[in-house]
Amino acid sequence: MANGWQRPIYGQTIDTAAYDAGLRQYMVNIYRMMAGGLALTGVVAWFLAHQVEQNPDLMAALYGTPMKWVIMFAPLVFVFIFAARIGVMSLSAAQTTFWVYAGLMGLSLASIFLVYTGQSVARVFFIAAATFGATSLYGYTTKTSLARFGSFLMMGVIGIIIASVVNIFVGSSALQFAISVIGVLVFTGLTAYDTQRLKEVYDGSMGEQNLGKLAVMGALTLYLDFINMFLMMLQLFGDRRS
Repeated sequence: MANGWQRPIYGQTIDTAAYDAGLRQYMVNIYRMMAGGLALTGVVAWFLAHQVEQNPDLMAALYGTPMKWVIMFAPLVFVFIFAARIGVMSLSAAQTTFWVYAGLMGLSLASIFLVYTGQSVARVFFIAAATFGATSLYGYTTKTSLARFGSFLMMGVIGIIIASVVNIFVGSSALQFAISVIGVLVFTGLTAYDTQRLKEVYDGSMGEQNLGKLAVMGALTLYLDFINMFLMMLQLFGDRRS
């Protein structure tokens, strides 16, 4: 090899420089797609919220009928179907599905612009972005294995989902505060854990299609970590409209 440095990958030996360059490009693709998904979600959410504010009949149709449950739970159902089917999808189909999901999430999140002031939404977004960036960087650079935290963090996610569904019917502000605090901690931890896991599963010999689909799933994973961290922070620090 040109530089004399090599790294074993699944019983093979490859050039370290080539491996590192491929890994960097793979992670850049993940972050780029994630950022694009967040931008699409934000635009769709803002546009729908603006339309609802201008049209009271639209608000009644979306949030005053059973349609609100479809809007609320459609992204959750969609992401499970996506995760189950991505193995048999083409790369282009996986990428398209990701963008469709980001748009659906925008429909689901439009209500935050109706509940919270635009200034506080922007402020919390930048706080979440800074927290996400620092935590993801830690997950990428740390030499300490975070694998032992994976099961604990996933149990935390399941607990948060169950508690959130219960609180839809209970309406407890104390429970919501606890969910938000725990949620920020859990999704901050998941950001570091998922970043490290995505780095470790990289294999430059996978082929363009499989590596591309792995990047799409990586983008979806980090996208969900960020969205949930942002929503939990918004519950804690957002200023509600009067």
